[in-house]
Amino acid sequence: MTRLAALATVALAVLALPALADDHADIEAGKKNFNKCKACHSITAPDGTKIFAGGPVGPNLYGVIGRTAGSLDGYKYSTAMMEAGEKGLVWDQDNIVTYVADPKKFLAEFLDVQKVTTKMTFRTNKGVDDIAAYLVSVGPQN
Repeated sequence: MTRLAALATVALAVLALPALADDHADIEAGKKNFNKCKACHSITAPDGTKIFAGGPVGPNLYGVIGRTAGSLDGYKYSTAMMEAGEKGLVWDQDNIVTYVADPKKFLAEFLDVQKVTTKMTFRTNKGVDDIAAYLVSVGPQN
């Protein structure tokens, strides 16, 4: 291998490290842990394919990563969630994890208000990073 090729290989490896470091979540564990969410949420593709059958209480989580909060047609969101979306909240893996840990606190801090009302009453810190990774894996970008 030439010196230039070796340097290029090292450079590519170094550039890939951040992506590997962020990939600490376990997608299979996330699929299993999504059982905590299915009482309220399903994951259904636009063509009607049920990726994960669940309840109709919460919005469909297909494509939630990258979606503006409170923007899925056909679901009646809380006022706080609609306001968060209007102020630019777009779901990503990190903020999904923080939101699920304490939905009221997350929205109150995002909106910079003292108190909010939200429909999501379930809270957990356990396995949520895996669930967020699973949601990415079953989204439209994959």
